[in-house]
Amino acid sequence: MALEVKLLDLIDIELESSFLVLARNMGQKALAKTWGSLILGGDDPILVDTGASHPEIMQRLGMTGWISEAQQMENQLARYGVKPKDVRYILHTHNHIDHAGQDDKFPMTTTVCMQRKELEHSVSGLMTEQYPAEYVKHHVDRLHIPGALRLLDLELSGPIELVPGVRLEHAGGHTEGSMNILVGTAAGVVCICGDVIYDVQDQIVAPLYQMGDYDPQVTGNHSMRKREEKAAVVKALNSGSFVVPSHDWPARVVGGRIVARLGDSIPGPEALVEMKLPSESGEVTMTVDPGPDRTKSPV
Repeated sequence: MALEVKLLDLIDIELESSFLVLARNMGQKALAKTWGSLILGGDDPILVDTGASHPEIMQRLGMTGWISEAQQMENQLARYGVKPKDVRYILHTHNHIDHAGQDDKFPMTTTVCMQRKELEHSVSGLMTEQYPAEYVKHHVDRLHIPGALRLLDLELSGPIELVPGVRLEHAGGHTEGSMNILVGTAAGVVCICGDVIYDVQDQIVAPLYQMGDYDPQVTGNHSMRKREEKAAVVKALNSGSFVVPSHDWPARVVGGRIVARLGDSIPGPEALVEMKLPSESGEVTMTVDPGPDRTKSPV
């Protein structure tokens, strides 16, 4: 079954640049989108992450948020003819303040799926206001309503198939319970990786302050060891043909390298990526050919 992934524009956030990429432009502000992902083409729509509850909540982390009328959840879903009651599953890459804030807009017949470790992590106090109390309380309410919450132990069980074409795997790296969502499309497998990757260019294409080949730069916001975060990035890059971070535009991957960037739809138009490769005479800039047009159905 060929599915499609549509990005939902849920909130804009201004924050410290080095929060996104470790040691980048310290003391300077950066702007970041926050995407949800809508999986269409199956029996029922599936939503990945729900953004922040309201823009002002970002002030708890010293950040500024903006949500326009067009960015309201109902309006983003309506772009694709979907209403909250139509969504069968909400999948959480993780439960941070800008990812799990609007679950209460969906009925209890919409099953929220997360890793059990992520729910435990959210009440541990390790990352404090990154897991707001009101989000956690809503998830605990769902915990006691049959069918409203599904807890996964992917690190122990291995990947599972939620519905045909949608697989869930343990990610780690960013938080203890981070999860990748793998979606089969006509263009290839899409890995929706949440905050395992923040910034494709400065972490992967030309990783800042890194010397090793294929060695990604880490973020400035993770609760795991740096080696675990690097491994989680590499895992996401090798989990499919595309990666979809929550705060950057999607990218196509070949052999662990980013070769093209996309817009808010997969399949969709692609733009080739320029990368600088080392040589004996210095750096050489080249454009990577992503190969055949995989945005077209093979049928």
